[in-house]
Amino acid sequence: MDIQTINHTARQARRYVVTMNHKAGKGHTGADLSEIDIICTLYMAVMDRSQARPDQDRFILSKGHGAGGFYCSCAAMGLLDPAVLDQYMGDDTLLAGHPIHQKLPDLVEINSGGLGHGLPIAVGLALGNKLAGRSHRRAFVLLGDGELAEGSNWEAAMSASKFKLDNLIAIVDRNRLQLAGKTEDIMPLEPLADKWQAFGFEVIECDGHDPQALIEAINRPGQDKPRVILANTEKGHGVSFMTNVPAWHHAVPDDQQLAQALAELEE
Repeated sequence: MDIQTINHTARQARRYVVTMNHKAGKGHTGADLSEIDIICTLYMAVMDRSQARPDQDRFILSKGHGAGGFYCSCAAMGLLDPAVLDQYMGDDTLLAGHPIHQKLPDLVEINSGGLGHGLPIAVGLALGNKLAGRSHRRAFVLLGDGELAEGSNWEAAMSASKFKLDNLIAIVDRNRLQLAGKTEDIMPLEPLADKWQAFGFEVIECDGHDPQALIEAINRPGQDKPRVILANTEKGHGVSFMTNVPAWHHAVPDDQQLAQALAELEE
């Protein structure tokens, strides 16, 4: 998959996000926009999903409040009918505000949004693959950086290191913002790379909006240990007035803002 195609798909996903959240009057627009390049790169250029479960690579969206970005990425990639986006966060629809496996079993691995749960489950998937002789199958999990204040992540990290889960890839959407402000003001994470290394992970930092950098970071030959990618991103990426503005964590565009966002997201 060429990089230009991934970038084109991610741009379309961003157009879907601002339009969908505007129509719904709900959503986590900033968080949706920061993760899209990561999701599109994983599905389009990294993961092998050619076989049925359990013999395939698996993806867990631990930052479940980014469900809108996931749905819109899937729609842009042809994995979900774009018409379904009109249902977003309606009553008893396929597209809940947080992902629900029972609604979209072919796309959603777990019901997520309770922060700190995704990495422990990914550890279980990776360990299960090892025990079943499927070490070539990887478990990917996307974490929000604000989510790392949850202690369950670090308990899971210790387990991943103990069992040498080199088939586990954790990716941190490191946009440095959460609901109420900067992560470093609310619950400081730095030195984040040193923390992960101390817990036994191989750590790679890269630009989370650069598909080529993400591919290289994920596919680099391993060190017989779990890997974490610290993907440096921008909350609200792609739309100038949303970028790095904490209020867009849970804000949605009005008519005028939607028009401006769509104009900026044109090819």
